[in-house]
Amino acid sequence: MRLDKAVALAGLSRSEARKAIQGGRVLVDGAPVRDPAMQVEPGRVRLDGGGVIEAGELILMVNKPAGVLTATEDRRFETVLDLLPEPMRRRGLGPVGRLDKDVTGLVLLTTDGQLAHRLIAPKWKAEKVYRARCQGRLTGADAEAFAAGLTLSDFTALPARLDILEAGEAESLADVTLTEGKFHQVKRMFAAVGHPLLALERTRIGCVTLDPALKAGEWRRLTEDEAEGLRKLCGMDR
Repeated sequence: MRLDKAVALAGLSRSEARKAIQGGRVLVDGAPVRDPAMQVEPGRVRLDGGGVIEAGELILMVNKPAGVLTATEDRRFETVLDLLPEPMRRRGLGPVGRLDKDVTGLVLLTTDGQLAHRLIAPKWKAEKVYRARCQGRLTGADAEAFAAGLTLSDFTALPARLDILEAGEAESLADVTLTEGKFHQVKRMFAAVGHPLLALERTRIGCVTLDPALKAGEWRRLTEDEAEGLRKLCGMDR
């Protein structure tokens, strides 16, 4: 691969990559190289003293704060892409599904469109787990209603699992697991059983659980095991 193409993988345009190379900002095997046409492996290249530049598809996890949109751009509000450094935002990342503006927790971002599509398609049964705090006392009857598939105004939700963690007179805490994600679905499901939501956080997608070390607004790359687990789940394992 040409050096300028490899440097562009860091999120630069080809012209910006050439300027960085000519400016001495690019190292190959630890030594500065100023020839944009030099043939290299991306893993040997560093830009501005950072980590090695990686080829291939990117998959990141973000701990989305409340008030941030699950979108690639918006003129009025901060998006999950705005939480990333500028070079990473230029890599063509997109979110896997959506979280409502007030919902927090795990968002996956990837450059792999096929993987993103399969993770949100019910056919591939990629579980999404949410930690929900709601009004009132949840009971076994609510869990049975979720398991039967709730009928909402415009569709019937697929069967979902409701695990009640705490049940009080004023409010309850539960984990809900489902394999689809229609608009406002979890909120509407809780409202349908008479328990409006107070707070909602997504904690898992497929085999990937939100890293407890990530504070709100922070992100990291998926480990190779996490990425391969998602691909295997979606029938894309190598």
